[in-house]
Amino acid sequence: MGVFSGVPASIMGTGMYVPKKVITNEDISKMVDTSDEWIRERTGILRRHLAEKGELTSDVAEKAAREALEDAGVTPEDLDMVIVATNSPDTIFPGVAPKVQGMLGANRAGAFDVQSGCTGGVYAMAMAASGIASGIWKKVLVIGAEVLSPLVDWTDRNTCILFGDGAGAMVLGAAEEGGGRFISTELRSDGEKHDQITFRGGLVENPASQETVEKGLHYVEMKGNEVFRFVNRIIPPFLRQFCLNSGIEPEAIEWWFFHQANQRIIERAAERLGIQPEKVIINIDEYGNTSAASVFIALYEFLREDRVKKGDRLLFTAFGAGMTYGGIIYEA
Repeated sequence: MGVFSGVPASIMGTGMYVPKKVITNEDISKMVDTSDEWIRERTGILRRHLAEKGELTSDVAEKAAREALEDAGVTPEDLDMVIVATNSPDTIFPGVAPKVQGMLGANRAGAFDVQSGCTGGVYAMAMAASGIASGIWKKVLVIGAEVLSPLVDWTDRNTCILFGDGAGAMVLGAAEEGGGRFISTELRSDGEKHDQITFRGGLVENPASQETVEKGLHYVEMKGNEVFRFVNRIIPPFLRQFCLNSGIEPEAIEWWFFHQANQRIIERAAERLGIQPEKVIINIDEYGNTSAASVFIALYEFLREDRVKKGDRLLFTAFGAGMTYGGIIYEA
């Protein structure tokens, strides 16, 4: 666990973008053996947004980024670094971040991707805040972006009901006097369970071939029951100890931004932590699981409700393929 020291890093602005195309539970029930009721009861999802053919992760990332820059009053030329958290890059190389950096014209900025499962958004936030705290960067654009729909097997009801496409972004900079700041972070992984969420086809372990296509290795695979057990066992005690190590009782956190993977998982974790339901931000019903983008999208929508007061503490947490997990606390 690390407490941020040095230059306080603050959220200057946020943005988001989701594709216009929507697929509902009823639509999916016509494709696989499922129903709206079954999906809602098990996941809390009602609909999800899907990219149009040819709409890439870099495209949705750029749109969210431009809104975040405008919200922050920052130009692309002001940026020192662009970080994109994604599990569905346009290509393995080049990464999404360099493409977005070029699309924006952020000529002074470096750029790199973070690929840490759905926890990538939290990892990217922590890296950006650390870079500002150390003084090596002054302004950083952080994006969580996913176009997972081409990587989903739309005949597999265990996965196709879950995922949606979209992007969220934030601009981080040195905090002004009395401004918000990141307080602490803890990032972890249990690599012994790396096989619980996988995409196995097309790279070194399973180079693309007719056989890998026939075996369906070019789609997201998930051991849903094992993931559910892992999260329920690991995440609540991890979050409780993270808060305590940060000098904060869990009940003193005003707003909780869980990765929007499954409403039952979120509600069960909140209950075990003794969190009041009204403190937990949930928007999985509209967007499904947008992976590394989910906490960014949830924050963007929440900030537009104008409910955050000075001094409120926000906790962002996620888990994902790896199995990675982590948290970061922000004081408004």
